[in-house]
Amino acid sequence: MSAKSETAKLFKDGLAVRRAVLGPDYVDGSIAKANDFTMAFQHITTEWCWGYAWTRDGLSRKTRSMLNLAMLTALNRSAEIKLHVKGALANGVTVEEIKEVLLHATVYCGIPAGLDAFKAANQVLEEEGAYTKAAAKAVKKSAAKKSAAKKTTAKKATAKKAVAKKPTTKKAVKK
Repeated sequence: MSAKSETAKLFKDGLAVRRAVLGPDYVDGSIAKANDFTMAFQHITTEWCWGYAWTRDGLSRKTRSMLNLAMLTALNRSAEIKLHVKGALANGVTVEEIKEVLLHATVYCGIPAGLDAFKAANQVLEEEGAYTKAAAKAVKKSAAKKSAAKKTTAKKATAKKAVAKKPTTKKAVKK
């Protein structure tokens, strides 16, 4: 494979992943707004970041999203944190996991960086309705647990009744 065709493949594969994670509107908008000067950056971002790093097999997209949030916190890049919180949600990262990643990063990166990260993430989580979705999911999970507990209790009660109804044979003890 020639260098040009390999680069074209990285761009094509990267563009697909980038759209899946960040959303086609954002990605296509960024590319459409690019001029000759900034298109070089669109290429390097799409090819290296998304085409090379994000398409590798070693880590899931969810894990990559969590790593990005931690690294962007360390770099104090609020605008990118906002973008990648949306991507993290798309990749299955929960609100609770985002909070834990940011707390962990805050310990190592400092309170000012953590504060900016929390503010940026909170804004996106509110805009995306993630708190409402997380609460609804928690209620649904709790209801499922209660239902499962009731079923388990009912099975145990049925099993106890079955044991109690079994006829017992006592042998007469001879003296």
